[in-house]
Amino acid sequence: MTVTLGLPATRVRTRVSVPLRFPDGYATTADVFTFTGLVDGREHLALGLGPWRDALTADEAPLVRPHSECLTGDVFGSERCDCGPQLREAVERIAEQGGFLLYLRQEGRGIGLYAKLDAYALQDTGLDTYQANLALGHAEDERDYTPAAQMLTTLGADRIRLLSNNPDKAAQLEGLGIEVTGRIPTGVHLTGANARYLTAKRDHTAHTLDLPLAG
Repeated sequence: MTVTLGLPATRVRTRVSVPLRFPDGYATTADVFTFTGLVDGREHLALGLGPWRDALTADEAPLVRPHSECLTGDVFGSERCDCGPQLREAVERIAEQGGFLLYLRQEGRGIGLYAKLDAYALQDTGLDTYQANLALGHAEDERDYTPAAQMLTTLGADRIRLLSNNPDKAAQLEGLGIEVTGRIPTGVHLTGANARYLTAKRDHTAHTLDLPLAG
């Protein structure tokens, strides 16, 4: 399928089966899609998990998580955020039900890896995660989910159940023509190192996080 969305035509470039195994031993297989024509030219991925083909035609929409890349959390297990545990949780939940994990190359809420680490340094002086981005001359959150909408529409998933605590993801995707039939929160992956970070997300941007120990 080709999709325009008023933007350059988007097509599937490659689909390849990739076995996945996480450090805790959980394993599954993903159909990994690459694309041509994504609006920002970045190398975003869509991972089809579980019975994703059946989910596209089922009464219940496929389960989808747009997950922004976090090298420190996803790869190195940093506890300053909840990204790594959310990624692990999302893969298993989507594999059970059928759907897609969109791995978006938008490190640090879109400001990049080095700037994210600069923001960490500012957080160590007392700023919260949003204040730190602003202090660096960035917006609080520079992520754009247009490529996510392009990938979903190209894959035939223009109607989804969204696995996310972030209301901005739903708002952006709906504005881009994706029907969000339901929002399903992820678990709360609270540690002593990320409590302040999660509290800022809850209080400042209305993430659906129940944090009885964090504020």
